[in-house]
Amino acid sequence: MKVEGNPQHKTIKLQKSYSNPEFLKGPDARVIRVMAEFIEPDGRFRRSEVHGTVVFFGSTRIIPRDVAEENLRQLDQTARKQAEASLERALQRARKDLFMSRYYEDARMLANMLSKWSLDQAKEERIHVCSGGGPGIMEAANRGASEAGGPSIGLNISLPMEQHPNPYQTPELSFEFHYFFIRKFWFFYLARALVIFPGGFGTLDELFELLTLTQTGKTRKYLPIVIYGSEFWKEVIDFDALAKWGVIAPEDLKLFNFFDDVPSAFQYLTRELKNKGPANDQ
Repeated sequence: MKVEGNPQHKTIKLQKSYSNPEFLKGPDARVIRVMAEFIEPDGRFRRSEVHGTVVFFGSTRIIPRDVAEENLRQLDQTARKQAEASLERALQRARKDLFMSRYYEDARMLANMLSKWSLDQAKEERIHVCSGGGPGIMEAANRGASEAGGPSIGLNISLPMEQHPNPYQTPELSFEFHYFFIRKFWFFYLARALVIFPGGFGTLDELFELLTLTQTGKTRKYLPIVIYGSEFWKEVIDFDALAKWGVIAPEDLKLFNFFDDVPSAFQYLTRELKNKGPANDQ
């Protein structure tokens, strides 16, 4: 508030609350910021005619094969000149990166195939590849869709360590969220299928939350779930042991399917998407 002019004839300039940055960024306006992250994407999705998505989850740390090969080549050259423990650790890491890069390439290929398939469907049956918008598997999914000539969604999140948006997501379908729970809502609300690639804490969090929503019937829509890379996942999580110990029901193991090759995963997803049709009944 400002007071201008002659003190005897004060003119008071007032600021509307919705244009007050200090208020909007403060704790009292938190509910407004939450609603903004809920409402603004909805409008963009409607204008872009997004009817459904296939959501890709996976590690930010898995890199493309050509990058992994070049990193290993450079370290091999260095190793010939000097043999140190730290260098050996770097070589082991580079070899692991190269091994894991197959998941980047598979995610890229699967997203590419799904996008091409989608472009041949009726408009209301098309799906958009959707990722978290960052590097790793997320980049691979957006990249595959982009290379197919299809649009893709990036649901980016602001983090203390600064996640940089990958360059392959469609600009008008790229979002920046502050609140994880609103971002997760948008992952799930438009999803018609989920594809879970190897990943760490974030991927595990997303996988188990979405499995829980499906298991408990919090959604009435059918949602095929692909867990890609059985060698990785069956070592990291013993799903059968959960059923054996009675903490999940045996039928809960039917909520998802393991796949280890792109053609089989693509055939399964397209069959399920085509047979079940669009569904958004939450």
